[in-house]
Amino acid sequence: MNAASNNKTVYLLASGDLRLSANQVCWPAQQQMEAALTEAIRSMGWEVERAHEFDEAAGHGFISSQRQGMEVFRKLDPDRPLIVAEAVWQYSHHVLAGLTTHRAPILTAANWSGQWPGLVGMLNLNGSLTKAGVDYSTLWSIDFQDEYFLSRLKDWLNTGACRHDESHVRSFGGADDAQANEVGSRLAEELLRDKAIMGVFDEGCMGMFNAIIPDHLLHSCGVFKERLSQSALYYETMQTSDDEAREVRKWFDDAGMTFHTGSNHDSDLTEDQILLQCKMYIAAVRIADDFGCNLIGIQYQQGLKDLLPASDLVEGTLNNTSRPPVRSRDGSRVLFEGQAIPHFNEVDECAGLDALMTNRVHAAFGEPVETTLHDLRWGDHDATGSVEEYIWVLLISGAAPPEHFIGGWKGTEGFRQPAMYFPNGGSTVRGISHPGEVVWSRIYVADGLLKMDLGLAKAIELPQEETERRWKETTPPWPIMHAVLKGVSRDQMMARHKSNHIQVAYATSEAKAKQLLQAKAQMAAELGIEVSLCGNVD
Repeated sequence: MNAASNNKTVYLLASGDLRLSANQVCWPAQQQMEAALTEAIRSMGWEVERAHEFDEAAGHGFISSQRQGMEVFRKLDPDRPLIVAEAVWQYSHHVLAGLTTHRAPILTAANWSGQWPGLVGMLNLNGSLTKAGVDYSTLWSIDFQDEYFLSRLKDWLNTGACRHDESHVRSFGGADDAQANEVGSRLAEELLRDKAIMGVFDEGCMGMFNAIIPDHLLHSCGVFKERLSQSALYYETMQTSDDEAREVRKWFDDAGMTFHTGSNHDSDLTEDQILLQCKMYIAAVRIADDFGCNLIGIQYQQGLKDLLPASDLVEGTLNNTSRPPVRSRDGSRVLFEGQAIPHFNEVDECAGLDALMTNRVHAAFGEPVETTLHDLRWGDHDATGSVEEYIWVLLISGAAPPEHFIGGWKGTEGFRQPAMYFPNGGSTVRGISHPGEVVWSRIYVADGLLKMDLGLAKAIELPQEETERRWKETTPPWPIMHAVLKGVSRDQMMARHKSNHIQVAYATSEAKAKQLLQAKAQMAAELGIEVSLCGNVD
């Protein structure tokens, strides 16, 4: 059935956060976005029916739980076209159940704004729908008046689908570089033979269905999950001594990291919060050692946020080769000495598998092994005019390795996590990513298979005033990368990318970046992952 039927009326709904405070703070931006989108739809002769009402008691109009989402969809006509409109971060599982059985055309839409992670939320929903095998179209716009948006909205309303240019994508046919071919094939063989353990501290962070790799697909890559509980992480954290925590805190000071502290627990980053994060860092390393994990991921949002400060300081530190030493409980040995311990933020298992592969490929070539899982947050042109290319804002909540920053640890700052997300605070790991050549990638699930997209980028340095503008347009306490994607336009990236997250790792030269990309692509292909190359990679 196409979208032109059913009396030319379309449903509009909004998936939200699980956290009441976030939904309340972000609701005004959602209202503005919905008003602009509704005006555009009505200008084409269609009517809009909001699928669920504003909740006076809650103070917002989002679907805020999976159960609420099921109840909303239970009352909808499955043969009427539907738009999921997002100006904020949203939990995909709130609406996923209903979308899997909705028969009429589905459109996901977001406002092109960095204020709240609406683009990030929409990309997560897109990745989740892709994994679930649900057909959908997707659109984005600054003001919902531009020709690119309007022409495709018209297509969707009239035909039930709209399309974007994906000519930047081509299938990987094998590494041309002989060394990359040999290294990638050898590393795949080693992983399949020796196997690896992915430590998962509770799956499904923030409703990210797309971030969970089905076990049989992961096993085919030689990787197996060790399912760990965040209650065990909390217990181990509380067993760690104050003296050990103070040693880690002193290491940060000696390395040159700057913490911006205060005395009010509810609004400031406090010393007690930092010391608890130091204990959590020690606990995470010890648990990883206990279970022989090659990498770990902490869920860190629901549940843990009510017990401890955020784990971002822990995560960024784990991902860095230069980090505070952690000894075994009996003091007899240093755990993972001289190594980064790959950590995948928000237990995004797709990013975790990617990080494991990246670590091994880069180590084989003697290249930097540190990885960052960033949100593909937003993008804009340089307002100062110093750079002509389109520049993405890659931003994550703080779990980035200082090795990626200008100045390393000395260029790293710690700010309190926003209270609407983290009632117990905790330090972020904030810095500006240094200029350099970057390999970006994303593993995702589609058609019941593991797939991987890879491309090249360059991280650039912008004038400080432009960096500050971009921080103010997004979330100032979080680390930032100014990224120019090679051969991939803004709209091509949005059309193709199947996740809120993008994996980035540095190379020491452009030639080495190309070799690393080929080696990782070869490794993935040998593991049975379907690989695509995006943009200019030759």
